[in-house]
Amino acid sequence: MLDITLLRKNLDEVVAALATRGVVFDTERFNRLESRRKAVQVETENLQARRNTVSKLIGQLKAKGEDASKEMAESKAIPQQLHELEKELTAIQSELHEWLSGIPNLPHASVPVGESEEQNVEVRRWVPGNAAADALPTPFDFETQDHVAVGEKLGLDFEAARKLSGARFMVLRGQIAKLHRALAQFMLDVQTEEHGYTECYTPYIVNSSTLYGTGQLPKFKEDMFWVTKGGQNHTDEEEGPAEDLYLISTSEITLTGTVRDEILASTELPMRLTAHTPCFRSEAGSGGRDTRGIIRQHQFDKVEMVQIVHPEHSYAALEEMVGHAESILQRLGLPYRVVSLCTGDMGFSAAKTYDLEVWLPAQNTWREISSISNCEAFQARRLQARFRPEKGRPEYVHTLNGSGLAVGRALVAVLENYQQADGSVVIPEVLRPYMGGETHLYPTEA
Repeated sequence: MLDITLLRKNLDEVVAALATRGVVFDTERFNRLESRRKAVQVETENLQARRNTVSKLIGQLKAKGEDASKEMAESKAIPQQLHELEKELTAIQSELHEWLSGIPNLPHASVPVGESEEQNVEVRRWVPGNAAADALPTPFDFETQDHVAVGEKLGLDFEAARKLSGARFMVLRGQIAKLHRALAQFMLDVQTEEHGYTECYTPYIVNSSTLYGTGQLPKFKEDMFWVTKGGQNHTDEEEGPAEDLYLISTSEITLTGTVRDEILASTELPMRLTAHTPCFRSEAGSGGRDTRGIIRQHQFDKVEMVQIVHPEHSYAALEEMVGHAESILQRLGLPYRVVSLCTGDMGFSAAKTYDLEVWLPAQNTWREISSISNCEAFQARRLQARFRPEKGRPEYVHTLNGSGLAVGRALVAVLENYQQADGSVVIPEVLRPYMGGETHLYPTEA
């Protein structure tokens, strides 16, 4: 949620910043609502002052033995008038809140301006054995296959998944399932044992209030999978008011949501949280992209990183988190590049985002494997997540999130970058302790 004070004081700057994201802010609507809000508040204050004046006047008239019936009638009417003004103010604030909840975050000054991914800016790349700024991995000396062709010989089964659930699901069997698990465990171990994150196990189902807080609702409702709608399957009176329930699209939602409605002590910051969870996305807006393979699935696994930090430290934390994700890719020996997203390509809640893109030789291109964002106080305002500084009133925390990494896409990258001419796949050295010391995955016999 945007800072309403900033909108009131620097509307032109906000409008200009949103324009770089392709958002046309309706200033006429905002000014109309603000004008009416101010008028109602002035009316309310004047009426409250009049109530006090009339009350005193009634006392004075009665003390003199004079007729106070007119003043008493006026005093009796004031509460209803105040109630009507309160209703009108609530309606104005509700309309403003609902409208602004669909407006994205403002981009940080360092974000490159652009309309689409074509204007994203490469920051650096890392290719094993090649330090050149524009390095590409050495081509294979045999015809490369994509991860589908490689994986199907190792236990990747789309037909079984289609029978069970439909398109954009997968079944993994045997050694490739173990490799998938090894990737997730390796990522968790690095993030918890070396980078200081606390491992969490969180629900896979969340209520609409939590999704609103992190920015998935209301704008991205169609990208979510509903579990129940409010009022259904809610029989326990202790659960409180019924809300819509959804499957999580990322554990950013649950990890960040843990500080909802909290005032943290400054000594609790920074908080570093991580979790390995399945993620569920309807891909309503994907437009048929990446229908082959496991690049874009309805269900996939991810190791998420979240940091809750003091506002003064959030951009240092962003660079730190990018390094944490890079560390995973480097240890896996996977070529990648870091890209700063332009204003038109950033996510809804982000003030600044870096994407990490891994090299996929079969496609001869870079593909996103991690997206790391600083949301500043945007989510915190929606969540009412604050901290108490040493002096002064509670302030909003800054929230950051990023993949550390997407497990399925890491599996894709390993299959393609470590494939061999005989159809086997070399297991990256750091994963071998998780694979019982095995060095290769070999095609199963037909």
